Amino acid sequence: VQLQASGGGLVQAGGSLRLSCAASGGTFSTYTMGWLRQAPGKEREFVAAISRLGGSTRYADSVKGRFTISRDNARNTVYLQMNSLKSEDTAIYFCAANQVTGTWSDEYDYWGQGTLVTVSS
Repeated sequence: VQLQASGGGLVQAGGSLRLSCAASGGTFSTYTMGWLRQAPGKEREFVAAISRLGGSTRYADSVKGRFTISRDNARNTVYLQMNSLKSEDTAIYFCAANQVTGTWSDEYDYWGQGTLVTVSS
């Protein structure tokens, strides 16, 4: 599956952005989808994930209550709605996919190219 992330940009602290990730070349509904991010000088970290049919989600503690992951399997797209953005949310955001079933996995097999989110304080 190929993944193409978009929607990043520059936003003031307290603002919102919605990231999108369009998938192609696979059966989208067979993939668990995730968003991860990498801030300058830091390691990549998990942000959010959603199960294949969208019934289950999980979030990093740092974004819980502010970010919402969703998916539209008819459009082969996963979204990350980011509200109440903080300067520490500045990072390159990557969408990723795996086909692990029955449990959440932090290992992803397919990656998009990343989209930059910059939050100014």
